[in-house]
Amino acid sequence: MVLTADGVGEWATTSVAVGRGNALETLKEIHFPHSLGLLYSAFTYYTGFKVNSGEYKVMGLAPYGEPRFKDLILEKLMDVKEDGSFRLELEYFDYCTGLTMTNDKFADLFGEPVRGPEALLTPFHMDVAASVQAVTEEVMLRLTRSLAAETGMSNLCLAGGVALNCVANGEILRDGAFENIWIQPAAGDAGGSVGAALAAYHQHLEQPRHVNGALDAMRGSYLGPSYEQADIEARLSAAGAKFEILDDEALIAASADALAAEMAIGWFQGRMEFGPRALGNRSIIGDPRSPTMQKTLNLRVKYRESFRPFAPSVLRDDVSDWFELDDDSPYMLLVAGVKEERRREMTDDEEALFGIDKLNIVRSDIPAVTHIDYSARVQTVHEETNPRYHALISAFKQRTGCPVIVNTSFNVRGEPIVCSPEDAFRCFMGTDIEVLVVGNCFLRKEDQDPSLKLDYKDAFELD
Repeated sequence: MVLTADGVGEWATTSVAVGRGNALETLKEIHFPHSLGLLYSAFTYYTGFKVNSGEYKVMGLAPYGEPRFKDLILEKLMDVKEDGSFRLELEYFDYCTGLTMTNDKFADLFGEPVRGPEALLTPFHMDVAASVQAVTEEVMLRLTRSLAAETGMSNLCLAGGVALNCVANGEILRDGAFENIWIQPAAGDAGGSVGAALAAYHQHLEQPRHVNGALDAMRGSYLGPSYEQADIEARLSAAGAKFEILDDEALIAASADALAAEMAIGWFQGRMEFGPRALGNRSIIGDPRSPTMQKTLNLRVKYRESFRPFAPSVLRDDVSDWFELDDDSPYMLLVAGVKEERRREMTDDEEALFGIDKLNIVRSDIPAVTHIDYSARVQTVHEETNPRYHALISAFKQRTGCPVIVNTSFNVRGEPIVCSPEDAFRCFMGTDIEVLVVGNCFLRKEDQDPSLKLDYKDAFELD
């Protein structure tokens, strides 16, 4: 079963298809302007974030609030049937004929105007985010439950921008209507390039589809450019970087030592990831045990809102010891709870805190990757697809007993993920990252020429 849900692709916004062998047969569709993705984007706009890029901020903000507007959304903004099919009440939206996502009637319904981009985030905005997230999960669960009951199928593929909502994906997995779930890592519009190639190969050229029965055929989605060691050295030297060259064993050891010392590391290795998530080749990494790491990375490295959560990269063999998950999640597209025994019970005073005030409370043994609802966006790391990243986390585990590290994309807000060694060095010199590892080159911030330091804080607009 293949369920695709997004803003709009051609005219279909939600589609259901069956995949057998090398063929896909579309069974049913919901068409524009009725769209779950555009509903979410409307709330992204209303809460002051940028449409088509800020939706994941709404998802990250949702746990800080209460879904007190969920019933209002289901009553006034959309009509959802038991099987998950839906229609939107278009009188509240402006995206069909105007220049904004919502109109004055939408704002009047919720009682506040559209939030400005840099305006204070209040409990109201948190509750709005929680409400649209709850509605999205409700619709996706109704869809998947009805499709499983209707067809008896046990395998589900999710695609489209809505499939990047890893919180909803985690709910679908735990719901158990389907035994196996797979989500394409570039599930948004970028994935159309892979789809076009596969469609040509399987449908036009009628080539068979082979399944290896083990790891998925994208093998970690490391499809981007890579750089040979000699090229890396030449590029870094030309940029004025000071570095030492270490063999593989020494590089892993020095990097694991830096992580254990709570340093932020820019980690640049191999082929760049395809899709919106850094998966261990263009990543900023850190120690998840540090109670200050999340705030440090958000405010001093990424220059972005402090509430935004970071993902854990965890060795696949250890995932079920730390998280309420025992499935592959190589693309960081499933959210699961931190295991009860790893959690720290909050005091009554801490429980009484609201919203962002809860952020600095240590909630588990790995506070830097534990969101305020004890959830985490998990990436499982597999030796077969990324042996160097796997070796690094293994070395960190040897030193600390913790098989988890913080993983966030190697960039600052508003900037694309770094691609070339020069990009990596520039970002390194424009942030408070303390160590940079590019190939086998190891760079310390204190060794660099101070005149090369950049002010990245205001170099890019809000993402």
